[in-house]
Amino acid sequence: MSKILFVMTGADHWTLADGSKHPTGFWAEEAVAPYEAFTAAGHEIVVATPGGVVPTVDRASLAPEANGGQDNADRIAGVLDSMDALREPIRLEDVRLDDYAAVFYPGGHGPMEDLAVDEVSGRLLTLALTSGKPLGVVCHAPAALLAAQGEDGRNAFAGYRLTGFTNAEETQAGLADKAKWLLQDRLVEAGADFQESEPWAPHVVVDRNLVTGQNPSSSAPLAAELLKKLG
Repeated sequence: MSKILFVMTGADHWTLADGSKHPTGFWAEEAVAPYEAFTAAGHEIVVATPGGVVPTVDRASLAPEANGGQDNADRIAGVLDSMDALREPIRLEDVRLDDYAAVFYPGGHGPMEDLAVDEVSGRLLTLALTSGKPLGVVCHAPAALLAAQGEDGRNAFAGYRLTGFTNAEETQAGLADKAKWLLQDRLVEAGADFQESEPWAPHVVVDRNLVTGQNPSSSAPLAAELLKKLG
């Protein structure tokens, strides 16, 4: 059984432009859908966070309206409760990439707060990219790519086709005008070839070993693409 590393935010808030703290964390579906796909295929999940803190779920991601109704919201919450790895994360600082067959970053606004400026995560992402191992990143988690620097000083993901939570989606979510910066803008500034699709529709972009998803509904199809790469 091979291991897949989930690198998750340790933040429980996102600091907005006015200095206020928007409660957040990781988005439930973006952890649960890949977790179910990977474990069903026989893989073991190990969670890592900055400092080894237990990750916080964004409470909004457990609401019925975020999950197509109460029944699925209850199912998602139940899967989270069963994910022992979430309660026993390792320190991101202690991760050895060689121990894992693939690396996956779930989103939520949390990565905008911590992983976007986390040098340890940035080095891991750069290593994972150059290693050729499958690397999956979904929704707001591509914020973590902003901390990844190549040997030439440029962003390690410059020139890669990828996607993430779009300006249009952030606007429709009601947070674009409150944010210090927008993910799509920063990824374009870093040199990425950002691929935007319709708001909220599943959209996955594959470029070499990098697999990115635009939004929560992209989590399951992203996991399917990663599993193809794992053979």
